[in-house]
Amino acid sequence: MSEFRIGLFYGSTTCYTEIAAEKIRDFIGPDIVVMHNIKDIPLTTAEQFDVLIFGLSTWDFGEIQEDWESHWHEIKALDLTGKTVALYGMGDQQGYSEWFQDALGMLHDELAASIGGNHIRRIGYWPVDSYEFIASKALTPEKTHFVGLALDEDSQYELSDERIETWCTQILEEIAAG
Repeated sequence: MSEFRIGLFYGSTTCYTEIAAEKIRDFIGPDIVVMHNIKDIPLTTAEQFDVLIFGLSTWDFGEIQEDWESHWHEIKALDLTGKTVALYGMGDQQGYSEWFQDALGMLHDELAASIGGNHIRRIGYWPVDSYEFIASKALTPEKTHFVGLALDEDSQYELSDERIETWCTQILEEIAAG
């Protein structure tokens, strides 16, 4: 049995975010990762875990996925003090190049505004290399990384499995480094 458990919380309209969640769970291990579809549970369930992964998709012109949108008001009330948080997002860099992964950036910012948001350990930042887009709210200030794993099932489907595995290894190393 593992020493810790990771709470993986996702919202998925077209199943792609859920499929990515399942791949993350399977790579890290189902004995470690506990998946939660946020349409079925209160977001405060996240407070029960020391390590969290949140997944969502960007819709249309930088909009938040509907399940996350219905819970958005709960985020600022979360007490995530001392938690370790990694994010992943789904987006379309060709069809919506000016809004690529915007919801990922908005979630990152909203978590920072939560109770204890300044005391969240953020991990899993992902390099922008190998992506082509015009703009994104999900970039770090240096614009060299996304604030989480960026997946594009529309334009770069063939890269998703490798990206997920590499990112999972990365976040496990970051968790272990404490």
